[in-house]
Amino acid sequence: MTPSVIPPSAIAVEASPTQANPTRRPEWLKVRAPSGETYHWLKRLMRTKALHTICEEANCPNIAECWGRGTATFLIMGHICTRSCGFCDVATGRPEPIDWAEPQRVAEAVRAMNLKHVVITSVNRDERADGGAPLFALTIRRVRALNPDCTIEVLIPDFKGNRAALEIVMREQPDILNHNVETVPRLFKRVQPQDRYEWALATLRNAKAIQPDAITKTGIMVGLGETPEEVIEVMRDLRSIEVDILTIGQYLQPSKRHLPVERFYTPEEFAEFRRIGYEMGFKWVESGPLVRSSFRAEFQARALSPRWRARQHEA
Repeated sequence: MTPSVIPPSAIAVEASPTQANPTRRPEWLKVRAPSGETYHWLKRLMRTKALHTICEEANCPNIAECWGRGTATFLIMGHICTRSCGFCDVATGRPEPIDWAEPQRVAEAVRAMNLKHVVITSVNRDERADGGAPLFALTIRRVRALNPDCTIEVLIPDFKGNRAALEIVMREQPDILNHNVETVPRLFKRVQPQDRYEWALATLRNAKAIQPDAITKTGIMVGLGETPEEVIEVMRDLRSIEVDILTIGQYLQPSKRHLPVERFYTPEEFAEFRRIGYEMGFKWVESGPLVRSSFRAEFQARALSPRWRARQHEA
């Protein structure tokens, strides 16, 4: 499908108090701290099984909503990443050896939490030629064996564009294959210096080549210094390789040592990105200030996953 041509002027870019060198978060980015018995029970469960979630590691503003709705994002392969992205709050350094028992603990936690949809992500493991792809595959198998009705999304690293590593994951037929582009090409070296835009596109393109009916997904953060026109250009690139699901959310600085927020986009601008995305042909677009990669992910899986639809037909 050929993406629609959207004029650069489609999104207003006039400066406003919430856009140029912001110092305070606007009202639409303020959320309550997560609390409640269910939330604290789930935190204890994660610790007793020696598991990590990106929901906690990244201080996701939607953690209470997602956990309460039956969705969680597990962080496998440890909590130390071999890359040092300027936006990410996950620690950088020398990771510990792969824990091959971790997939079973994830599967047991999914069952204990009675999850309807699970997202499995990881740190980058560049010290391994396969990037840790076999652990993704094993985790999918273990989760599916214990939780046959739970849909599975994997949010994978780029594996440095390694198609063989990607094939290991794709053989397990996850309901959604996600790899986040994160930002526009011009900012890649500043935002994620060990990554390449070409690797990101190759990962998403190869997923479709390996499994043509695969549902592919990616996400973009805004507010790091990109222009709306650059975001739209990335959207065009993504549709040219038939990416199905797009998420766009506001970047929020985790700490003073991370990259600063250059601009806060308004809810109206996010709505315009959503409109443009659907006009381009994306099957699902989540675009909003607090949108993160796993936001409303369970609805996406149930609406689009061919495996899910087949299971419902058999039932």
